[in-house]
Amino acid sequence: MHTLAGGMEVLALAQRALRRARAPVRELPARLLLVDVEHQRAHLLENGQLAFSAPVSTSGKGIGGEEGSYRTPPGWHRIHARIGAGAARGTVFSSREPTGEVWRGEPRSDDLILTRILTLEGLEPGINRGPGSDSLERYIYFHGTNAEDQLGQPVSVGCIRLSNDDVTALFDRVREGDLVAIVAPGDDDLPAPLGAARFHYAGVGGSGMSALAQFQAMLGGHASGSDRGFDHGERAEARSQLERLHVQVWPQDGSGVAGDCGALVVSTAVEETVPDVAAARARSVPIVHRSGMLAYWVSEFRSVAVSGTSGKSTTTAMVFEILRGAGRDPSVITGGDLVALQESGYWGNAWAGGTHPKDGSGPLVVEADESDGSLVRYQPALSVCLNLTRDHKSEDEVADLFRVLKRRTREAFLCGEEGIPDDLRRGAIVFGFGAGADVRGTGLELAAASARFRVEGVAFALPVPGAHNVENALGAIAACRALGVELAEMVAPLARFRGVARRFQSLGTARGVEVVDDFAHNPAKIAASLAVARLRARRVLAIYQPHGYGPTRFLRDGFVDTFATRTEPGDKVWMLEIFYAGGTATRDFSSADLVRDIVARGREAEFAPSREWLVRRVVEVAEPGDLVLVMGARDPSLTTFARDLLAALGAGS
Repeated sequence: MHTLAGGMEVLALAQRALRRARAPVRELPARLLLVDVEHQRAHLLENGQLAFSAPVSTSGKGIGGEEGSYRTPPGWHRIHARIGAGAARGTVFSSREPTGEVWRGEPRSDDLILTRILTLEGLEPGINRGPGSDSLERYIYFHGTNAEDQLGQPVSVGCIRLSNDDVTALFDRVREGDLVAIVAPGDDDLPAPLGAARFHYAGVGGSGMSALAQFQAMLGGHASGSDRGFDHGERAEARSQLERLHVQVWPQDGSGVAGDCGALVVSTAVEETVPDVAAARARSVPIVHRSGMLAYWVSEFRSVAVSGTSGKSTTTAMVFEILRGAGRDPSVITGGDLVALQESGYWGNAWAGGTHPKDGSGPLVVEADESDGSLVRYQPALSVCLNLTRDHKSEDEVADLFRVLKRRTREAFLCGEEGIPDDLRRGAIVFGFGAGADVRGTGLELAAASARFRVEGVAFALPVPGAHNVENALGAIAACRALGVELAEMVAPLARFRGVARRFQSLGTARGVEVVDDFAHNPAKIAASLAVARLRARRVLAIYQPHGYGPTRFLRDGFVDTFATRTEPGDKVWMLEIFYAGGTATRDFSSADLVRDIVARGREAEFAPSREWLVRRVVEVAEPGDLVLVMGARDPSLTTFARDLLAALGAGS
């Protein structure tokens, strides 16, 4: 962004700044100085018109207001003082006083403060103002530099550098008291997550929100949350898991957004009508999207972001377990529950490998979701794009998101083979079974409960079934190798892989009938799960509960085609009604409509009017050698339903 037609891009940046919860104004002031961290530019708006634009350098350590962090602080400031009026170009300053020395362009190894200084007073408590995060006390300012050849790159140690000519021109146009907004990618409208402020998570019982709350608490931050399900007395064990980590649970009535609450964290599913949101707006408490919090942690660590329309949770878990088994002290934030962590007494979707990222902790592995478009906020060291199939968005829309992620990846972009466009594969580390793959799987052997394969002659054994899981493992191997782990170090951790809850998780066998609980919720995932079930059963009794009216409407034809073509004569399909979690969705069709379409394609399918009816029906038709496959997402009670099915089968023996 070196030229700006009419300054429209800068005006959009200014509107982003004005939406911050603690913005001192809600309309453009007569003069506003903006720092665009993503594009490393400073812009001056005068009466809504672009009056000045120049390249800058912000901190090489990123964005943050913490004392001692050497980062450039985000958010709103005002110019506190103008220092150096009339000084010669290249005048050297120390402690904001001229030293008498003048830099005349000669090479210097030291980092000089030159020509002019604009000091900054932060206006957002806990972010750039007050104890531990005060921009003025941190000596944050605009200044000229002897590293003019590095402008346009984030290489400073906290301040905002300009060329000596540009800082003079800017100095002459601004006045003390003028407003300054430093705008960084993602949601940076939040206090330090490891500071004194408490972060309150609305919908903390959800997989993504609970993971973030636990991770913050594990690192020593202060987290609390609320959840409608907890208010109704549901999921007592999940609540206990949070409280054991000192994540306090409040009623979802707005009371949690009070006192020491410094930020409210919400997901896309949290609507404006939720009392916590209303309370935050009334108190001007910053409202941060879940993806903004995840983006913050991604920037803090050397991070691996795992994306793709299928296999994210499993691959995230594999990367984490390989790194942990290889002694790399990793952390993880994910949407699926890792069985290995559950067996140690944790929820399973978060783990902090160290006490603080600055203490030299190992990599952070995160599941980066493309469904709400939020993965474009992240700037990971490594990005893994597993595959690209139709899910929440069209393939073209998802490919565009992956392109943004690729541009924002700091070290290496890795991708699989399925559906990935050629331009994304160009320059990437490709993994898969194809001859052109950089990390290539060979000698594939699939069994009912396991798989074997080789990479460059090294033999791997997976204790989970299916070719899709081998593809996930190849992605994990490629990522860990890019982090410096040798192939030989990965063999044992993958052989011990404990899997992810509800990813083809066998709950047991009764009366010769196995019951499997599975998270499959789009056509590609359902097809993969049906293929694995076929390896270990005489007949598949498939149960699916679609989630959400919007996603089900978008994928309706794919669901029908998958159940019609990936089941065999004699298999049975039942569909429960579409899971509705509340909100404003248009509920104008039913699972019964999908069932009619599947029957019209020549497969046995029935609509289940209730879970109680379905339990009786399965017990009635199930025979030894069958496998009951319970599939669906978002509804945490599906696992309980699957266990009820197993118990009913046992009682009927």
